Amino acid sequence: MPFVNIKKQYLAIGMLVFVLLFLFNTRPAFQCQFNAEVSPYLPVIYGITPTYVRLAQKADLTRLSQTLMHVKNFHWVVIEDSLEKTKLVANLLKESNLKYTHLNIKTHKTKHSTPVPLMRIKGARGLLASGVEQRNLALDWLRGHLDKSENKAGVVYFMDDDNTYSLKVFDEMRKVKRVGVWPVGIVGGMRVEMPLVSDGKVSGYNAWWKPFRPFPIDMAGFAINATLFLEHPEAKFSRKVQSGFQESEILKYFTTKEELEPLADNCTKVYVWHTRTQKPSILNPKKLKRPIVPDDHIEV
Repeated sequence: MPFVNIKKQYLAIGMLVFVLLFLFNTRPAFQCQFNAEVSPYLPVIYGITPTYVRLAQKADLTRLSQTLMHVKNFHWVVIEDSLEKTKLVANLLKESNLKYTHLNIKTHKTKHSTPVPLMRIKGARGLLASGVEQRNLALDWLRGHLDKSENKAGVVYFMDDDNTYSLKVFDEMRKVKRVGVWPVGIVGGMRVEMPLVSDGKVSGYNAWWKPFRPFPIDMAGFAINATLFLEHPEAKFSRKVQSGFQESEILKYFTTKEELEPLADNCTKVYVWHTRTQKPSILNPKKLKRPIVPDDHIEV
């Protein structure tokens, strides 16, 4: 055998050994991406977020969108309370690189929209039901989307645009079979509002604000199997019930207290907070003693 051929064989063997050593040394990183304990398929999370025009809107949506960038297999459904889609929201969604659906519908005020006096409690909900038309429009879109989809598996989560979400709450909701629940921090005048669990079942609720509600939990405290909305096409929110009862209004179609699935370590961990952005106090340029540079051309 010519010396040149022997040299080529040794070179090929050497290259093979090098490749094998490289793969072996980088195996931990490879395993992180393809861990056998992690399911190769993650159910889609459909996050439904009503939003409306205000000074802090872009700030709130920016904070939320940058949390959602870290959530795999997430579809964000954003519904504006507006006659038309605004450039601000459209541009923010486009630049987020998230998978999203942008919808809009204006809230139509009715006699049921008039709030009645209520003692103001920090963290408590008002009586004016908001987001009803927006969430119902999103559910109409969801049903049409699932009808066309081959794989209908997924989870529906109703998300306020100014809440604070830990990434862990999205991991929890992927475990949902029908309706999963967990605690919500800083809501209803309490440090934490939560289902009470005994022997792995929800036995009651730790809620101060209207504890007689059928499901005294916050909108951020549950997620629903998406296929249930196909099984119950009549399921929707209603303006005939006051705020605080919207959660019970939608959950009554799918579950009972005994059937709820307690998550977040048997409802002992807080992974979502009902935070609210303080309304900004902006100076009126007409009342200032000295002129300021106009900033109307800048999107805030």
